[in-house]
Amino acid sequence: MSALAFSLREAPPERLDLSPLTPGRLTGLTLPEIERLPVGTTRLGVRVGDVFTVTAGNAGDIRLLGGSARLDNVGRGLAAGRITVEGDVGQRLGFAMAGGEIVVTGAAGPFAASGARGGTVRIGGDADERAGGAVHGAMAGLDGATLIIGGRAGPRLGDRMRRGLILVRGAAGDHAGARMIAGTILAPAVGRHPGIGMRRGTILTSRHGGLLPTFVETGRHDLVFLRLLRRTLDALAPDFADLVPATVRRFAGDLATLGKGEILLPADA
Repeated sequence: MSALAFSLREAPPERLDLSPLTPGRLTGLTLPEIERLPVGTTRLGVRVGDVFTVTAGNAGDIRLLGGSARLDNVGRGLAAGRITVEGDVGQRLGFAMAGGEIVVTGAAGPFAASGARGGTVRIGGDADERAGGAVHGAMAGLDGATLIIGGRAGPRLGDRMRRGLILVRGAAGDHAGARMIAGTILAPAVGRHPGIGMRRGTILTSRHGGLLPTFVETGRHDLVFLRLLRRTLDALAPDFADLVPATVRRFAGDLATLGKGEILLPADA
């Protein structure tokens, strides 16, 4: 059975909240019932049928045809199934999702995969600030899910990340891994002050901007963790496996807090 498809007819007149468009909330609804679901965020009262042409299909496999930076909360609370977006999305992609898979071919706005406890989010283009990071007032960012970014990541990648894995194919901005609680970030380059305020967790990179004086080098290491990570990537995202070196220089920190985190660089860096 083909996917349940939503074709965007034109640029949205306002920011849209697409949190109702998940398999769990659409299963069992008729086409007219889906078209009447509210997605607007102003007094205009925009509904699904006002901006999308809906084509019936399997509610467990949702496709958004045509993207926009005004499409917020795509896949919010997703528990199972698959959502594919052909284009860009706005903020809070995959917010608090627990399972399933979201694939975006374009770019994503701020707070992608924030609070996500399970499942996988794949972004083909760039991700804006705080991807995998905590929204304002939240205790944690990414919380067990996997976030894969094909382009660049904005500042504060993985801010207050508690568990899970973030992979970035391009460079990440300043303060990657800020206030990190645990988990792993892998990016070929990060900006200034990576790991500021981190308590635990790992940032694996080849280049970085200015490093804080509260990180202390502990020598060169051949870590079992690296072999396990490479094995995980071989199955999950093979094109990232080459970013994992055999041996590393390790910097422990942030000693201004708990100090049990680490920044790993290739041994020859």
